[in-house]
Amino acid sequence: MSAVDAHAIPISDTSAWRKALSPYQRSSYGRALFELAATAGPLAIVWGALIATLRAGLYGFYPPLLILAGALLVRMFMIQHDCGHGAFFPDRRLNDLVGRLIGVLTLTPYDHWRRSHALHHATSGNLDRRGYGDIDTLTVEEYRERGFWPRLGYRLYRHPAVMFGLGPAYLFLFAHRIPVGAMRSGWMPWLSTMSTNLGILAFASALIWAFGLKLLLLTYIPIAVLAASIGVWLFYVQHQFPETHWSREGVWNASQAALLGSSFYDLPFPLRWFSANIGMHHVHHLSSRVPYYRLPHALRDYPVLRSFGRINLVQSLRCPRLVLWDETQVRLISFAEFRARGA
Repeated sequence: MSAVDAHAIPISDTSAWRKALSPYQRSSYGRALFELAATAGPLAIVWGALIATLRAGLYGFYPPLLILAGALLVRMFMIQHDCGHGAFFPDRRLNDLVGRLIGVLTLTPYDHWRRSHALHHATSGNLDRRGYGDIDTLTVEEYRERGFWPRLGYRLYRHPAVMFGLGPAYLFLFAHRIPVGAMRSGWMPWLSTMSTNLGILAFASALIWAFGLKLLLLTYIPIAVLAASIGVWLFYVQHQFPETHWSREGVWNASQAALLGSSFYDLPFPLRWFSANIGMHHVHHLSSRVPYYRLPHALRDYPVLRSFGRINLVQSLRCPRLVLWDETQVRLISFAEFRARGA
């Protein structure tokens, strides 16, 4: 299928879009190993430099090295993310092995996260199936019907300091340590979580033995928390943007949810590299088996995909204001817009 043909594919024709993108689902051992080495190698070097500068008392180098390490850990998480979709390596067992190992660095129980993330893909943009690995979003009517304390709780949850600061830290440091909310989902969430916890304990113990507790607290934890905040920001912007789309169960459609409910976060090249092309999120939701290193090829061959949900870095800074879904206007609105209605 040519790029010209893509213009003729209806937005709601999920099977046609997936057929068009199926050639890009070919993963490669060579490319995957290169991507892994190009991420894990620099992360190890920067982490080592961070430890060396701290031991030498060169604290002025700490902030930039910490930011660089956090950005590289974000890229490691994106590799873990592709492993979870079975897209990074051609072999599923290798995807799972690498994904679980990376989970020790990202503080994420791979198998448990993979299941919840699959639910996110199956329900994204569906107003009647919210709550599966997404950002909690109330409709205008739901918010209007709530009392003072539930409204305050939602406002606090949506505050940037919580959404991109306290929230990610709590999620990755504490919530991921026990599979709360999955108590009745069998043994898998427990096995995934507890085995990851054991891996984290072993890795942290090795760092303490080699460098001491202080350097553990100044490297492992802040790198992971910073990466978590960046990751939550990326996830937020990819679904909570001005032109996003939500619909009810009866009319919800997978490709429509992908193309209209997931953004094309058009980042500058360095940020696109660190985020492993996850900004091409609408294409990812159309076909999650496309490895991130082939997403640019799909956009190149199907330029029409660039016209959906495009948002740049400056525009994304306004996204946190959008907090309520207005079913009447079919768009997200701010708390200020809600108050202006006298509600």
